[in-house]
Amino acid sequence: MTDNVVPLFKDPTTGTYTLPGDVAAPPPPADPVRPARVWKRTGRAIRAAVTDERTCTAVRLVARHGMYVIGGTRITAKRTWDGRTGSRYERMIRAAEAAGNFEEAKEWEDRLARFRAARHHRRMDLLKAPQDAVKSALYGTGLTVGGLLALGIVLAIANKDITDVVGPIAAVIEAIRWIVMVGTIVWGPAVTIGPWLALLALWGVGRHQQTAPQWALPAQQRDDVGAPITPSIVVTALRDLGIAPLRGAIKEMGDAGAAMLGPIRIAGCGVEVDVTLPSGVSTAEVQGRRRKLAENLARHEHEVFITLPAAARTVRLWIADSGALDEPIGPSPLVTDTTATANYKTGKAPWGQDLRGDAATLSLYQRHLLITGLSNQGKTASLRALALWLALDRTVEFRIADLKGVGDWGMFDGMATTLIQGPTDEHVIEATEMLEGLVAEMERRIQAPPGTVFTPLVGIVDEAQVAFMCPAVGDDKRPYGGSKATSRYFMAVRKIHNQGRAVDVTLWEGTQDPTDQNLPKLVREGAHTRVSLVLGTESQARMALGDKAVDGGAAPHLLRQGLDKGTVVVASDGIAIPAGQASITVRTHYIDTDQAAEVADRAKALRDGVTTAHTIAHRAAHDPLADILTVLGDNPRVLTQDVLKRLAALNEDAYGGWTFINLKRVLDGTGAEPYKSDGRMVIGRDRVARALASRPGSGSASAAE
Repeated sequence: MTDNVVPLFKDPTTGTYTLPGDVAAPPPPADPVRPARVWKRTGRAIRAAVTDERTCTAVRLVARHGMYVIGGTRITAKRTWDGRTGSRYERMIRAAEAAGNFEEAKEWEDRLARFRAARHHRRMDLLKAPQDAVKSALYGTGLTVGGLLALGIVLAIANKDITDVVGPIAAVIEAIRWIVMVGTIVWGPAVTIGPWLALLALWGVGRHQQTAPQWALPAQQRDDVGAPITPSIVVTALRDLGIAPLRGAIKEMGDAGAAMLGPIRIAGCGVEVDVTLPSGVSTAEVQGRRRKLAENLARHEHEVFITLPAAARTVRLWIADSGALDEPIGPSPLVTDTTATANYKTGKAPWGQDLRGDAATLSLYQRHLLITGLSNQGKTASLRALALWLALDRTVEFRIADLKGVGDWGMFDGMATTLIQGPTDEHVIEATEMLEGLVAEMERRIQAPPGTVFTPLVGIVDEAQVAFMCPAVGDDKRPYGGSKATSRYFMAVRKIHNQGRAVDVTLWEGTQDPTDQNLPKLVREGAHTRVSLVLGTESQARMALGDKAVDGGAAPHLLRQGLDKGTVVVASDGIAIPAGQASITVRTHYIDTDQAAEVADRAKALRDGVTTAHTIAHRAAHDPLADILTVLGDNPRVLTQDVLKRLAALNEDAYGGWTFINLKRVLDGTGAEPYKSDGRMVIGRDRVARALASRPGSGSASAAE
């Protein structure tokens, strides 16, 4: 029997006994990565649930209707408070004082005094109301009972029944019983439904006033792009700009900010409104939030323009109809009207349309012109359109250098006396000598007898940045490019800017992507008409148009590259600009190459045949400063008159027509200017020698710098 005994094993953890074959294997070790995976899956599930469109829709639904109730309660409470207190009058008084309208403020003060007097009278009447109510109740009860008894007596006599005397009173008592019975039945449901009806009424007020935030509104209500501009939309857009003083002032105004707005006027393909800002809000703050203002108005940034009119503390908003600026304007009158003519002195070029839809015309009379912008935005076409119009005046002479050289100005061959086309350094040299020829013609005209009439001479350099950045250096060691006093191109431009206008010698330049290197400050500030297409930065806009125009609202850097081709911002006295503004935005007519050739053919027909030079006839090279040093010889100083005679003897072709003005112009800025000695103007040899040694390329320390 003992051989059949099976030993049992006791589990120390559970206290149970098991057979040897039933001993369970130990559990596997826990996986430390599994909890992290579980949490990760849980997080993904929660995020998917939260970001699901159905969840977002439900959240918007709850938030929208909840805010309707809250907003409706606030509006109802405010209306109730305004109706029972003088807060409305006080707000109107503050708004009138803020606007400086003290007469209106006094009128509102009088209304407030009358309101308070009437309210006091009503409150005094309420003190006597209980006594009056008791008396009225006693009188009413007595009269009613007496009337009913009289009626009962009449009925009793008529019916010969004494019980009819109390019949009317019994009928009234029965009616009262029925009223109480019905009231008892209705009261329970009314108490239950009443709060919900009040909540529904508050919800209706909030929904009507759209008190829910924009993100909670349904898509069809949030998609208000293209909605007509109304005063409430403008005020709301200004209120939500994020300018705390402006928002506070609008809240304090009794008319909810409507007093800030002038009339909303239709202006071309949009509307225009003047906004008088409250005290403490600067026009610069509003200008700096153009994008946010446009979004608040349900417009794109390029569809809202902010300018400063003549009135102080006022901004003028021009708001385009949605999508209107993406529609092309009509063709140029130069293309549609084959009989069009031009007059340099009295006429204006039909260049395009302003934002109001009015024709934008530009006077070119005695005005240097600069147009700049990013590449491939319509700069050449805009500049060429002006030249094509002016070409219809047969008295105008053109000298053109196209430093792009792809044929954009080819139609002027046979009309311009000079046409240089190409981007190389050799073409820059030709363009520089063309401008120096303009300078020589300008000086000849200046020295002409007073009263001499000159024909207009217009020099055009397209892609002028190529000239300013040209590294070529002439035989006289003077560079062609650059922006120093030794640069031949730069100095020729400066001389034309300084004196050319007076003798009808003008210069037009087109350049792209302006910097201080490819468009020096003195050159851009020498232009009377400054034009800019789309640019990349505000600093470039200031280079192109000047600080005054940009501070006044000009924003070519906010135009859309590629979409606003041909749209220019103009700062000039040659175009009609609204009072108080420093610039105007113009959508120019586009004239393609074939149409330009047709207009050019009409202009050529007005002329008697012009031979176009494609190169500049080179004169014998000479260096005026070196020649001056030569004719001074060993003399320490020589009279200016003698210097002129010696120069003429040295090179009659170059110096035969020189006067003291020419001599002074060469020496100005070199440190060797003529000076007085013993009461007579002389030139010092040592000064000229130092000036010559200090020029770049001379090997001096000055040159090395």
